[in-house]
Amino acid sequence: MIVEDVLISFGAEIKEYKAGEIIFREGESSMFYYQIKEGQIKLNNYTEDGKEFIQNIFSGGQSFGESLLFVDRPYPMNAVAIKDSHIVRLPKSNFLNLIKDNQEVSLNVYQYMAERMYYNYMMLYNLSFQNPMLKLKQLMDYLKSYNEDKSLYSFQIPLTRQQLASLTGLRVETVIRAIKSMEKNKILKIEKRKIMY
Repeated sequence: MIVEDVLISFGAEIKEYKAGEIIFREGESSMFYYQIKEGQIKLNNYTEDGKEFIQNIFSGGQSFGESLLFVDRPYPMNAVAIKDSHIVRLPKSNFLNLIKDNQEVSLNVYQYMAERMYYNYMMLYNLSFQNPMLKLKQLMDYLKSYNEDKSLYSFQIPLTRQQLASLTGLRVETVIRAIKSMEKNKILKIEKRKIMY
């Protein structure tokens, strides 16, 4: 989203996080802009009975949690590394100076946050669906929308069945059954346990 050299020139550092390591916790103050150099992270919460709810999953080149740098509010979620990750971390004051001094960067940040808001609106609407296949199809449509090739079965869903369940609020068993039904209806295809959509 922001060129790494620009971030470094404003005082960013690259931090390494192991899979499972927490980057920030729900309730903490936002102190840094985070951008993934390589790896994968998830934003999550846990229900009172300990069930994980994944809000979103991000990978290389994407940033996360930046909208909270503009408000004085604590994080409403956790950020956890799914895979070993290298993350560019820029202090909040340096980030705010960067976007103040660079109109192109600030436009990119605002556009990225608008895309994220679109995803959040779509997923909020998705929660109203009762049919698990509709929930999964809407999520898969959104993921595939960033792929140039829109032809049938051209896109490999980059999420596990457990991650699909956590993103849609479904049980993993329900996701597995729904995916089998979707394959039977030729909506998707399974190749070597990978979901092709």
